[in-house]
Amino acid sequence: MDDNRIIKTEYAQEMQKSFIDYAMSVIIARALPDVRDGLKPVQRRTLYDMYELGIRYDRPYRKSARIVGDTMGKYHPHGDSSIYDSLVVMSQDFKKGMPLIDGHGNFGNIEGDGAAAMRYTEARLQKVTQEAFLGDLDKDVVDFVPNFDETEKEPSVLPVKIPHFLVNGSEGIAVGMATSTPPHNLAEVIDATKAYMRNNDISTGELMRYLKGPDFPTGGIVTNKDELLEIYETGTGKIKIRGRVEYEKQKSGKTNVVITQIPYTMIGLGISKFLSDVAALAETKKTQDIVDISNQSSKEGIRIVIELKKDADPENFVNLLYKKTRLEDTFGVNMLAIAGGRPETMGLKAILKAHVDFQYEIATRKYTNLLAKERDRKEVQEGLIKACNVIDLIIEILRGSKDRAMAKACLVEGKTTGIKFRSRESKVMAAQLQFTARQADAILEMRLYKLIGLEIEALISEHEETMANIYRYEDILERRDSMAQVIINELEGYKKEYGRARRTSIENAEEAVYREKEVEEMEVVFLMDRFGYAKVIDAATYERNKEAADSENKYVFTCRNTGKVCLFTDTGQLHTIKVSDIPYGRFRDKGTPIDNISNYNSEKESIVYLTSQSQLNLRQVIFVTAQSMMKLVDGGEFDVSKRTVAATKLGEGDKVVNVMSLIDQRSIVLQTREGYFLRFPIEEIPEKKKGAVGVRGMKLGSKDQVEQVYYIRNGVETSIVYKEKTVLLNHLKPGRRDGKGTKIKV
Repeated sequence: MDDNRIIKTEYAQEMQKSFIDYAMSVIIARALPDVRDGLKPVQRRTLYDMYELGIRYDRPYRKSARIVGDTMGKYHPHGDSSIYDSLVVMSQDFKKGMPLIDGHGNFGNIEGDGAAAMRYTEARLQKVTQEAFLGDLDKDVVDFVPNFDETEKEPSVLPVKIPHFLVNGSEGIAVGMATSTPPHNLAEVIDATKAYMRNNDISTGELMRYLKGPDFPTGGIVTNKDELLEIYETGTGKIKIRGRVEYEKQKSGKTNVVITQIPYTMIGLGISKFLSDVAALAETKKTQDIVDISNQSSKEGIRIVIELKKDADPENFVNLLYKKTRLEDTFGVNMLAIAGGRPETMGLKAILKAHVDFQYEIATRKYTNLLAKERDRKEVQEGLIKACNVIDLIIEILRGSKDRAMAKACLVEGKTTGIKFRSRESKVMAAQLQFTARQADAILEMRLYKLIGLEIEALISEHEETMANIYRYEDILERRDSMAQVIINELEGYKKEYGRARRTSIENAEEAVYREKEVEEMEVVFLMDRFGYAKVIDAATYERNKEAADSENKYVFTCRNTGKVCLFTDTGQLHTIKVSDIPYGRFRDKGTPIDNISNYNSEKESIVYLTSQSQLNLRQVIFVTAQSMMKLVDGGEFDVSKRTVAATKLGEGDKVVNVMSLIDQRSIVLQTREGYFLRFPIEEIPEKKKGAVGVRGMKLGSKDQVEQVYYIRNGVETSIVYKEKTVLLNHLKPGRRDGKGTKIKV
């Protein structure tokens, strides 16, 4: 290979350049809308293609697959799914406050069900799209650019007459940036635009007298009205939204909580997530007010019914929903758009300025073109009127000419050479004719019926209308006030025809406060069987079934129903569980796996010790590890608010083999895997913090480790069975901590 063809470049520089090029391509050509028309490229191309195909609002629907295929083949070669997804979203009235496409068929629903395949659905333009987005495309008001293979032309921006970027909002993720603009009410946006046009120095606060805030298609309530001004000044912030709730009294005295509007952020699978979250509140005993939940939503609107118990406080329950579910949510605002060819985060005033400047630009181009056409028409009309006054002479010229060129030369330049006239006077008059070339062509193409009296009157009337149009267009182009009034009149027309009442309420709502019902404190008994199923029963039930309870369960202890249970594992973790989260019921109830109500994972760790936090607080706790590290820890250190904390520090490869509350134990016995037993007083174990490793309790062989730990109380004979041999622990030779111990022969 020729070395001259190899381009040597720094790798980092090439990567940087390539990534920046890619990022800008995504930002400009895919993900972000243009502030002028509020459309992303895929949306703009889809609408333009429908316009080109003639799929108008007053014509039959066409298959979505036809639209998608044509758009992909001509303008957007990035795959059919992105085009169809864009078409679907532009037709969904629950996502767009003003749908741009009229969909026919299954275009999905608010609960998250997707649209049918494009071969089954049909679509056409909405009337507002045709009038306000595409209406002036034939008047050369925007630039057309080559498509991806330079076989077609496409508009660089649509001549949109309304501030669409605000009306429908936009969401998109680019590289290193994202846009998230909420939808607004068309009538309010138009009023704000008019106010800006009348006073360019108007403040954002004054603009918000007209544009109150976002208006979501799903309704709901914006609860942070006082924060909106800063959001609309900066273009960024967080809007807090709540669903709308009604209370329905039943004949039985119960109250139903009915959700009739949801937050905009809950569109889609958020509704099913909300229903499961409400069910979880009941299952985890966060509330015991719920009797039943049903989703009765239909095409008429959202209706989620939660039936409450007779003694429930509905308002307090709704506050719980606001705090624990997405019935209250935040919408992150980042009004980022392409302005002047570059991405820019814009406040309300900047967006309106960009829109109004664009309106003046397209109005200037529109009326400049219309004026040129009217002036051409005026020239032709004046030529025809003049020709009607000398029609006999023109007929004589036409009859005496050998060809069209000779007749045209006579009409334009007065050349009479070669033309046969009936009289000398006619020749003299013909030599004085001075029609323009365009007038001459119109005269030569004029039909005889145009000489009828009524036709001549119509021509004169048409000329007067043309002159009026010229005067009007010149006035619009020369006086900014006149052009502003034209733009305002158009906006008024769109407001009158397409404006609607606001759906979203805007207010300053107090933060939701949920008051938990005071639980009557009582002593209960915790039970957990060897399979890890846990439950809580009252003390009286336990006393009646004490023998069965003790024999069938691995852990049995008393605790307060307002307290916590502490679960220590071999990995050195402490998991705490609220007693109120543990199922409370009958003695024969199965209970719930301990994994389901705590962070404990039975597949990764094993339970070493279970007890109540109230018992721990009063005592010291002994820790023993496989590598014979030991310590005492004050039980109060485990009174923690977190659900999981480290209960002790472990060396590499070590694990906890025993945790025990110190009550009246006097001696401890360590037993190793190889059969060594060491007995020594508990007083020899020092007290440490829970974050400490501890001290060595026993000297171990190279492959030996502590396997079991036993405790001896004063005056209590304690024996165990070790490899089928009974060992009396009280008779073991007393030793000292960190000794080797005695090997039991079997």
